[in-house]
Amino acid sequence: MNIKITHNWLLEYLDTDASPYEIQKYLSLCGPSIERIEKKGNDYVYDIEITSNKIDTASVFGIAQEACAILPQFGKKAKLKFNPLTKYTFKKIDNNQNKQNKKLTIQIKNNNLCSRFTAIVLSDISLKSSSELIKKRLELCDIKSINNIVDISNYLMISLGQPTHIFDYDKITNKEMIMRESKKQEKVITLDGNEIILPGGDIVIKDKSGKIIDLCGIMGGLNSSITSKTKNIVFFVQTYNKVKIRKTSMITGQRTIAATYFEKGLDEERVESTLAYGVELLKKYANAQISSKLYDIYPKKHSLKTVSISTKYIEKSIGVKINKSKIITILSNLGFSVKAEKNSDTELLITIPSYRKYDVEIKQDIIEEVARIYGYHNIPSNLQPAAYVVQDKEMQAFFNIQNKTKYLLKHIGLHEVINYSMISKTQIENLGLKVDRHLKLSNSLSEDIEYLRITLIQSLITNIKQNEGKRDILRFFEIAKTYIKKKNDLPDEKYMLSIAVNTSFSDLKGILETLLYELNILNYKINPIVFDMFSKNISAQLLIKNDCVGYLGKLKSEYKDKNKVNSEIYIAELDFSSLVNSFNIISRFYPISPYAVIKLDLNVELSKNKTYAQIINKAYKSLNYIQNIKLIDLFKNKATFRFYFSSNKRNITEEEAKKQLKNLT
Repeated sequence: MNIKITHNWLLEYLDTDASPYEIQKYLSLCGPSIERIEKKGNDYVYDIEITSNKIDTASVFGIAQEACAILPQFGKKAKLKFNPLTKYTFKKIDNNQNKQNKKLTIQIKNNNLCSRFTAIVLSDISLKSSSELIKKRLELCDIKSINNIVDISNYLMISLGQPTHIFDYDKITNKEMIMRESKKQEKVITLDGNEIILPGGDIVIKDKSGKIIDLCGIMGGLNSSITSKTKNIVFFVQTYNKVKIRKTSMITGQRTIAATYFEKGLDEERVESTLAYGVELLKKYANAQISSKLYDIYPKKHSLKTVSISTKYIEKSIGVKINKSKIITILSNLGFSVKAEKNSDTELLITIPSYRKYDVEIKQDIIEEVARIYGYHNIPSNLQPAAYVVQDKEMQAFFNIQNKTKYLLKHIGLHEVINYSMISKTQIENLGLKVDRHLKLSNSLSEDIEYLRITLIQSLITNIKQNEGKRDILRFFEIAKTYIKKKNDLPDEKYMLSIAVNTSFSDLKGILETLLYELNILNYKINPIVFDMFSKNISAQLLIKNDCVGYLGKLKSEYKDKNKVNSEIYIAELDFSSLVNSFNIISRFYPISPYAVIKLDLNVELSKNKTYAQIINKAYKSLNYIQNIKLIDLFKNKATFRFYFSSNKRNITEEEAKKQLKNLT
């Protein structure tokens, strides 16, 4: 989030000799980034980026606190003129019982909704334009001036970082305020006139009549708003359950400035100073009179947390030597209370202020605070020496073969894809798989990534679909884990290699045979088999040493249609671990023959009873002197094979080779 504040407003809290541009430069180096500074009249406007975990800096006072810690690092004077958290307290509020004639009944149905609730009734309000000071400061910060009452509420938010709200006291039925969770489909009309249908579970305030008068932490209700007729008001300062505020704001689309504060978690202790300061401003600029007791519901008071840390540990973590006194000064200027541990020169006991409770919890958070104020630019940029982590032999072998496989497949024209390990219910059903066989994520961000994969095939089909029309030939592969569901246990994680092409079955089969050859796996077979996912006549299994390691085939038409794919898809999926276990480092040795090689071509008509695999197997079993067989051409059901004949003992004649070839036909 970004906020705007003015330089003169900052100087109300900060005593410094730094110029506006020096403040911009030095704070941006060590704290909140001042993205832009603009001179307007006799003032300067800072546009400041506030990091999400540092909501305590999202105010004029918060920036002043940061400046007190950062500017001295650059030789600039910087001290707080006063601390509003100690100056403005409930003790400053006039509690004269004679004036407390207005009553207010407050109920909070669930303490989890609101960690601190404060309110007070003010009477005899004079509604008018704001003072020139407040009006000018708000307008310079891009906040429209409305009237003195609303402007004071906005002024407090920018000044102290605590949003407030003001109700018209006389519009609250029976003067009763009930904070509760909303019901689903309840409606509220907000101050901007929009009707919001609530999702349920939102923090709201209703009055005795049941009407919702406030969508808490986001925007007040139109039915309790301040008008020109308003004479009595309820001044209202709270801190809310930040998770609920964030959820309501995002679901309803009501992204107000107040919501961006509350959803990050505000400090309950700052509520007191905001209310006390607000009462002072309302009395000064709206002639307000206190007419009720002060309501302060604070069921679980914040207890300060301490962290013990050694200065040596800080120095070791940051990598530079920082004096103990320097560390104490940095932390003290940031608002931390620092004490030296008894009987120790290095141990420090650090008390975390209430406004840092959400982002400072452990030692490393303390180190980060010291490092950023000391200045990351002052820390030497020395890279740590590289360290090699020795893997066990099995894992190292796995990675080596995985890299070898990827290298080969990429260089024969395939593209590697890396998909999510999760798929949607629709993807599962479109492949004819059972949803209950898949593990479902309990906190999925989207329905598209809801179930863990038991096969990589569906993801590759999606890849083909998404790339159709971009290229004529599509050839993809993926090596990734699948997750096989086990009852009352973690799933089996199994590495699979999947390949999908839109060319032909022969192309797919050739890719696999090339891979097996590269991995020196020779004892394999590709046999026809019926597989549910593939067409009946174009389906096979890969056997290595008679063990099935995977399947390949043409995707059935019904699954192609369900996935809305235009081209035919040929898919193979193999157990990659089986390939790793079958891998041979050294290829089989074939001695070079000193004798001539006879090459003969043969045309064969293929059929169900005379397949490619049968011809190859028969040739190697029945032909003498056969060295190699290659498929030269394929047209319809006719194939042209080239046979290589040779002997290691003598030169054979062409007639001998032809005679051998006749035995095959």
